Amino acid sequence: MLDIRFVREHPDVVRENCIKKNIDPAGIDQIVHLDARRRELIQKVEHLKAMRNSVSENIAQIKKGGGNADAKILEMRDVGESIKQFDDELRTVEENIHELMLWLPNLVHPSVPIGLLPEENVEIRRNGSCSEREYRVDHLEIGKRLGILDFERGAKVTGSGFGFYVGKGARFERALINFFLDTNTSQLGYTEIMPPFVANSASMLGTAQLPKSADDMYYVEKDNLYLIPTAEVPITNYYRDDIIPGSILPVRFAGYSACFRREAGSYGKDTRGFLRVHEFNKVELVKFVEPSTSYHELESLVNDVEYLLQLLGLTYRVILLCSGDMTFGGAKTYDLEVWAPWEQRWLEVSSCTNFESFQARRSNIRYRDVKTGKLEYLHTLNGSGLATSRIMVALLEQYQMPDGKVRVPPCLRPYCGFDEL
Repeated sequence: MLDIRFVREHPDVVRENCIKKNIDPAGIDQIVHLDARRRELIQKVEHLKAMRNSVSENIAQIKKGGGNADAKILEMRDVGESIKQFDDELRTVEENIHELMLWLPNLVHPSVPIGLLPEENVEIRRNGSCSEREYRVDHLEIGKRLGILDFERGAKVTGSGFGFYVGKGARFERALINFFLDTNTSQLGYTEIMPPFVANSASMLGTAQLPKSADDMYYVEKDNLYLIPTAEVPITNYYRDDIIPGSILPVRFAGYSACFRREAGSYGKDTRGFLRVHEFNKVELVKFVEPSTSYHELESLVNDVEYLLQLLGLTYRVILLCSGDMTFGGAKTYDLEVWAPWEQRWLEVSSCTNFESFQARRSNIRYRDVKTGKLEYLHTLNGSGLATSRIMVALLEQYQMPDGKVRVPPCLRPYCGFDEL
């Protein structure tokens, strides 16, 4: 959430930022109007309360002197009724401002390229080769031949976009999760955390999934709970409404979860196999940091994810997203994409984002500055480290051999106990 003072003082900047992110700026004028009314109401209420306090003292003195204060008491009843009416209106105005503010996207960092289409993203670097091979089979055919993936039975049991891992496939998937957790915690300095896989609406509001992405989530109406689209939600909300000592920052968490996404607007797009599923596994990396260090931490986060991809031996590239291709809450985002030889294209496997104070304001997460003792909103960052579904596609397609089998990267062999699928 943006600071209301910034919106008040720089409405044109906020409006331009909405346009950069391809979001309708229609609500900004209403926010500014309501904010002016809010401040007007506060002044009126404070004036009337000060008057009531002064007259109340006067009434007490009149009564103490044996005088008749009935007229002033009656006057104060009218003042009290006016205060109540203004307080009620103020409450309504503040609720309306809050509701409108939830639809304002985070400000784009100055280093982000301005654009509306994915084609306007900027490639920063790549690692590995995209060279052609004499043999290329897609991950679905590989999975079927080896008996390790079954999307047909997944569709029968649950529906389209769900699948089974079978035999070595299940063990290979588990190996990926454990490898990601172990590497992030033992080598890269993250603290492991196991979050709930469901979250309440306050948590979804805090990380900005609500209200904008409500249609893309699975909702359990009876319990007013959501299946999480990413572990970012529960892990970031771990500190909701907390004050963190500045001395313990940065805090870095790595947590595994299953992720659930309806992706209501995505039907017909990349629907084959693991290219777009409604349930998948992911290790999420979340950071809570001081504002002055957050962009250093963003680069470090990207480097950590690259390290995982390098250990896996996958061809990948790092992309800086343009303003219109970023998430609603992001200030700056790097996508990491792996090469899928059969698909002949890049597949996103991680988005590393600095949200600055946007999520912290929505979640009321603050820290006490060690030097000044002041309470400030900290900065939050997150990125996939890594999501397994498209990593599985890249591994099956990049590591396939002429005999139809798939070689297991050396770093995963201790986790799964075999050299090939």
